Parts: sequence; C-alpha cells; structure tokens
Amino acid sequence: MNPVEALRDIGFLLERVRSETHRVKAYRNAADTVARLSEDERHDHQARRSWSSVPGIGPKTALVITQAMAGEVPELLQRLREEKRPLTEGGTTMRAAVRGDLHCHSSWSDGGSPLEEMMIIAQRLGHEYCAITDHSPRLKVARGLSAERLHQQMEVVRDLNQVMAPFRALQGIEVDILEDGDLDQDPRMLNELDVVVASVHSKLRSDSETMTHRMVAAIANPYTNILGHCTGRLIEGERGTRPESVFDAEVVFEACRTFDVAVEINSRPERRDPPGRLLTLAADMGCLFSIDTDAHAPGQLEFQIYGCERAEAAGIDPERIINTWPVDRLLQWCKPAA
Repeated sequence: MNPVEALRDIGFLLERVRSETHRVKAYRNAADTVARLSEDERHDHQARRSWSSVPGIGPKTALVITQAMAGEVPELLQRLREEKRPLTEGGTTMRAAVRGDLHCHSSWSDGGSPLEEMMIIAQRLGHEYCAITDHSPRLKVARGLSAERLHQQMEVVRDLNQVMAPFRALQGIEVDILEDGDLDQDPRMLNELDVVVASVHSKLRSDSETMTHRMVAAIANPYTNILGHCTGRLIEGERGTRPESVFDAEVVFEACRTFDVAVEINSRPERRDPPGRLLTLAADMGCLFSIDTDAHAPGQLEFQIYGCERAEAAGIDPERIINTWPVDRLLQWCKPAA
C-alpha cells in the first residue's frame, strides 16, 4: 500500500470526526515528508527500520509507514475505516441534490492542504464542481492573496481543469468586507473570478446600524455572489466561542433578495451560521442559499451534510440552493450584471 496515501487517508478520516488539529497535522506532515523521498530512500529506511529517525516522522506515523511499505493496510487506517459512521441522521436528500461546494480554502491561504488535494477529494466525494475561495489580502493572519498571488492561483486552476475534466475547479475568493462595505480585492480581479464569497472578519462587535450599512453595501456590490457566515459566531471548538454580530437581519436579507445574493448556510460545526431563527427568516423572505463547508482541510469537505441537514429541517426547496444547479447555470448567475 502506498504509505503517502495511507497517511493522507488517516488524516482525512480524523478530520471528518474533528480530531485534534495537531494530531491530524502529524499524519499530513508525515505524508508530505514521505512524498519527498525517492523510492530508493523509502526502501532503505524500510530495510533499516529507520523511519523514526526521519525529521517529521514520529513513532505512530512510522508504524503506519512500515505497515504500508510491507504491503499491509495499516492497523490504524483499518480501525478508522471500520469506525466510520454517517455524520448526521438527516440531510441525505439535500446532499444528493447538491452538485458542488462554493467555499473552501487551501494552503495558498490558511488551509492545511494543497489546492490540488482539495479538488481531488471534492471530486471523490461526488461533486461536479468545487470553488477554491482563499482569503483576500487584508486578512494577513490567514495569508490572504494579493492580486498578484490570486492571478498565479488562477493559472494553477486553469491547468488543473485540463486534467480533471469534466470536474470543474471554480476560481473564487472569500473577500473581506471592509469597514466601509467595500470588497478587499481589485475589482478587475473580481471580474475574472467564477464566484465571490463576501464575509466580515473584523470589527465583529460593531453596533447594529454600522454593521447593517457595511453588509448591505457589500451585498449591493455587483461582484458579490454569496454572503458568507453572516453572524460570524463561534459556538464551540478549538478557537473558543464568539457571540453573533448584531445587524438588522430583515434589511440585510432583503438586500440579498433584491441584489440576487445567496445567503451562505455555513456547514462548519463550530459556526452553524446563520442561526436557526435567521435561517428561517431568510427562507421566509425568499432568499437564495449556498450550502458550503468553509473547509480548511480535505476531511472537512464532508461537513456539507451538516448544512444539508439544517436546510432540510428548515424546509428549503433544493431549487433555492445555488449549488444544486448545473455548473453552467451557476456560472451564468454568478456573472456581474453588465
């Protein structure tokens, strides 16, 4: 068995059950280390039982590599496969209707895995398309993409689409909504993208009037397609908790309906954004939605079922979920009005 694939499969299975980040990284880092070794180097370490001497490989990852190199399914991988269970009881009908994911991150910004790996896993999960939406430049802590780096990423996506067809990697961005409601990227670059997710990441405790004006200005921007994690709340997880931002939800959702911007149903377990009462309000007001993972690692791409379960429970028609649409219809809808 290929030891690199075994280590990455373990990382994936640990991610989907929200194992500790440091534990997941140990297996993913070990996979990257082994991938850089030649076949001769791998066989030499296997013969000398010296895997633990390689920087970046510890006793547990060394055991996985040793077993895989011996042609066995590593014990840990076999156990994780046997323990794998559905993440939810509901959401399966909506998940079957969903064709893609429109919000995920890669190691180009603050994600933990290469863009190529994120797309390969999305395809393996049955998606017809997946958008890479790394952060914009103002979010320096997340290594947000300057216009130049975004242009470089676009070239990678174009090359990837040539080898992954008919699957489509969509070029997107999660662009910061600035304090004045402007979008944190050159409009000329935004015009070249397939999809734009606009999110607030700063001054989350602003008063309601300030936040409402800020969000509505961004929603009215012709390049905005999706309003990301609208309240910014965190309800659990390693980063701790954070209360909802306050804003006039009726005004914001009416702007989404008027300007044809989808409200994101963010599937991350620590977000579950928007909260139930706001999800119901947006649905009652006639908004469109996008069920996205906001995945920062391959295993998190399975989190979409959480958002699907919430959408089903809210009684939202799949036709109102933009990522149930065929890719050509979606891309036409995402184009800014002339």
